[in-house]
Amino acid sequence: MKRPIFEELDFQATPLGDLVLRRRSLPDLDGIIVHEIILGDAYLMTSLFTEVESALSRLGIAATEAAFPGEKLNVVVGGLGLGYTAKVALDHPSIGSLRVVDYLAPVIDWHRRGLVPLGPELSEDPRCRFVHGDFFKLAAADTTSFEPESCTERHHAILLDIDHSPSNLLHQRHEEFYSPAGLRRLAEKIHPGGIFALWSDDPPEETFMQALAEVFDTCESHIVSFDNPHLGGKSESTVYVARRSKA
Repeated sequence: MKRPIFEELDFQATPLGDLVLRRRSLPDLDGIIVHEIILGDAYLMTSLFTEVESALSRLGIAATEAAFPGEKLNVVVGGLGLGYTAKVALDHPSIGSLRVVDYLAPVIDWHRRGLVPLGPELSEDPRCRFVHGDFFKLAAADTTSFEPESCTERHHAILLDIDHSPSNLLHQRHEEFYSPAGLRRLAEKIHPGGIFALWSDDPPEETFMQALAEVFDTCESHIVSFDNPHLGGKSESTVYVARRSKA
């Protein structure tokens, strides 16, 4: 039986707006099937473009492995989405535990119910745990952990993929996080010498690089290019990688 061109797999009203998971085929791309997430008026993610989410994990974990050679890594991913950042992180044998924090309970439920392609793989990996919570509130909390039951555990790396960019936010209340004060609170949750990495859909932003430089020992921006068949060429996004001082 031929798959319909468009299927709405789930619809949920959330505090941030209506949340939709849909699956559709793209006739102009030989009928390829993609999964898409829409929140209110924002087009959050499509499985057609996953290169930058994957690069976020590859670059972030590579830097963390270099900082902690031979150790089993305790890593946090902010933002679950379709699960590509988490999946690529789990491809690394160095990962001892992975906590994926998402504000939207339905997104976690999609993975547990197998409504998205990577859901069963993530849900069945004993190293992976979904945390229903507000990443930005947890980042600002007076604890050193993103684990609700722990206030002392630090993390080797924190990988963030929630807002479109440090200046293009899903919600204005996230703005404080990207300031030096907000980044300092985040850095307290990272082991000395550990890594903070961030996905951005925009080119590198000098203001944000300056904020990172005030808090972290080193910071780099990596341009990630990928094929965009809708535009008939290449598109680019950014991955920031910052390392906390070992002192």
